[in-house]
Parts: sequence; C-alpha cells; structure tokens
Amino acid sequence: MTGMEFSDVVAKQHAPLVQRASAIAAAQALGTTTQLRDVNDRSPQAGQAHVITLEQNASPEIIREGAQRFRLRYDEPAGEAALAALLACAAKPGMPIASDTESLSVLALADRLAASEIPVLINGPTGTGKEVLSRFIHARSPRADKPFVAVNCAAMPEAMLEALLFGHQKGAFTGATSSSEGFFRAAHGGTLLLDEIAEMPITLQAKLLRALQEGEVVPIGSTLPIKVDVRIIACANRDLPTEVAEGRFRADLFYRLNVFPLALKPLRDRPEDIAPLAFALALRHAPQGRALPWISDAAIALLKVHGWPGNVRELENVIRRALLLADGKPQVGPEHIVFDGTARLVPAEMSAPMGVGSVSMPTMPAAAEAQAGGKRLSNIVQLSEARAIMATLEACGGSRVQAARQLGISERTLRYRLASFREAGLAVAGGRR
Repeated sequence: MTGMEFSDVVAKQHAPLVQRASAIAAAQALGTTTQLRDVNDRSPQAGQAHVITLEQNASPEIIREGAQRFRLRYDEPAGEAALAALLACAAKPGMPIASDTESLSVLALADRLAASEIPVLINGPTGTGKEVLSRFIHARSPRADKPFVAVNCAAMPEAMLEALLFGHQKGAFTGATSSSEGFFRAAHGGTLLLDEIAEMPITLQAKLLRALQEGEVVPIGSTLPIKVDVRIIACANRDLPTEVAEGRFRADLFYRLNVFPLALKPLRDRPEDIAPLAFALALRHAPQGRALPWISDAAIALLKVHGWPGNVRELENVIRRALLLADGKPQVGPEHIVFDGTARLVPAEMSAPMGVGSVSMPTMPAAAEAQAGGKRLSNIVQLSEARAIMATLEACGGSRVQAARQLGISERTLRYRLASFREAGLAVAGGRR
C-alpha cells in the first residue's frame, strides 16, 4: 500500500487536513507509505517507518524527530500552509512534490510510463523540475535498483562529449592515459538521462541515433561494438520541432526520442505547487538542529503572485534568503521574501516609462502602514500583493496584459486587485492594456 495511513481517530481529530493530504498523496503515486499519528497516540511505532505526528496548536511549527519522523504543529486544518507543510514532510527526498491538478496529472502519467521501456521526452522551461521527474520515472520503473546516470549535454565540452557518452580506449587521443567506459555503459541496466538534448552537436546526433537503434556503442579508438541496455529519458528546454525545422536537430533522432512526450509548465502556471514546494525547500535548507520556521499565509500569498521567471530554482533561492533573513524567528513573513534581482521589496517610488501611464506607488499611507504594523493578516497579504503586482507592472512598462501573464492571473483579476488596493488607500494607477 502507498500514500498515507491513519486511524479513524486521526481522520476525525485532524479533518479536513488529513483527507485533503491523503487524496493528493495517493494521486502522486510515490510508492511510499507515510503514517499519520495524533500527538496523544502512545502506541508503538515501526522502527523505519515514515511517521508524521499531528498536533493542532496556536503556534505552528515543524519539528524534526528523526530522519523519517516529523512533528507537525498547525493552527488551521483548512489552511493552505498546513496542507503544504504536511505534503512537504511526507515527500521522499529527491522526489516530486505537487498539489496543482495538472502537475498531479503529469505525475500519474509518468507513473504509468515508468513501467514501460519506451523513451520519454520531457519538455519545459529551465528550472521546472525535469530531472526530478526523470528520477521519479526511474524510481518507479523495474530498473529502480540499477544506475540512474544524468548527463547535461550543454555542460560537456563538445570535443569531449562523444568520449564521455560512448567511452574511449587508452591512447585513443591525446590525454587518454586510461580507458573509460562512458555514460552509456555506466548506465547499463538502468536509465540514462540526456538533459538539454537540444544542445548536442548535430554531428554527434547521428552517432546517438545509431546507439539507440542498435543498442550498442563503439568506444573511441575501438572497432568493436559493445551491447548496452539503457532506458533513455531526454529533456529539452527549447522547442524541438522548431529546432528540427531550422536544421539544428535531426528529425530522425527527434522521432526516436519523442515516443511519449511529457510537458512541465512554468511555476507561475501551477500556483498550487508553490506552497508545498516552499515548505519542502525550507526543510531541505534549514540548518540541522534548529527549529524550522513556519511559512506564514502572508508570505505564501506573496509567493503566489510572483511571476517566477526562474521557476523552481528561483523559488529555492528565495526560500534560502528567507531562512537567512528570518534568522531563527518562528515564522517566515512577507518581510523576509526577496525575489531574484531585487535588493528591496518595494522601491520608495516606482514609475512607468513616459507615455504608458503612471504605475507609481509612493510610500504606503500611514493608515495602511499602521494596520500592517498591527499584524492584521488581511492587510499584510494586501500590502504584499501590492508590492509584487506593482513591481511586475513596472517591469512590463505598465501593460496589464503582460503583467497578468507574468503573474499567472487573468487581466480581469489584475484590474480587480488594483481597484481593491485603491479602495484600501494605496496610491496605485491602472496602467495600460
């Protein structure tokens, strides 16, 4: 059995949190089981079990109690933060974590593909988790106990890539002081990930195609082919059909790899993944032996309205900064969220280029600052959203259409948010279409 196991007592004491989390965990098909327990449960625990102890508490926090054991204190069972924290604690290190419906659909499809031997081509922008999805496919496949070898085709020197992939004999070229088996043979019986496949030189693509068709490689300096048994997963952050049409990628290799394509969307297009990913990254990077700060609802709201041009890699940077800025505080708040390329959250005065309409946002009105100072959650969230939205509008030259696209919301929603900010006394303008 996989997913989450819990007693009727836990289901009753921690509804609706447990029901929501267990449904998502089942959809993720991660192949592991997490036991959910109530804080008052004194029954024995299995030695190696993945256990999360739940406790409703006015001061939310995550406490590490061992390699596979957490105590999760949450304040609101129906809240987004509690669900995200529980999913993060339940996630197996290195495996995907998702809550967005489309992301869960991709994982379910990848789980079905894992049982087959057909090549998989994963498309998606840089930083969306293509290698993580590749590792998931390998881990759920019959090859899980065999090697998983990841090769970044863009990071390898072109002159060395052939030798690195197919191996070479001693003395085959200057500097070849010993033989090398190459990545194909290193992955024998397992899975070979060819990341950024679009960057592979076209002269080498023909040799790759032959290796895939014949199931064998010829090391440099040798005339004898060597049989290899590998499952190929290729990843691309560029549109391969366009690369084929423009002559930069072989059509026959594309069709060989594109047996079953998967696509990962930018992070801004799957906003429900942001909170669980943020908690998972906080768990990864929080110093050992220290309390794990809780990510507040206001901070989550700010994260969800950002455009995320750097996708999950950018989110990881933001969370690492937030942990540093929080500096042992019990919560990560919006004041600790600093996005890439910004030294401050809100400039003292932001204005659009001449002729596109003012999007200036001077210092917050005293009343709004006073409300935020009083820690009213609704006001903190509103101020955080205003910061993110106005910064994005400025970057887009005041264009609501472009800003809404970057923020991952509709233009209608953006107009509504701008109007609500003005009603709250914030000095914002509507920009232009």
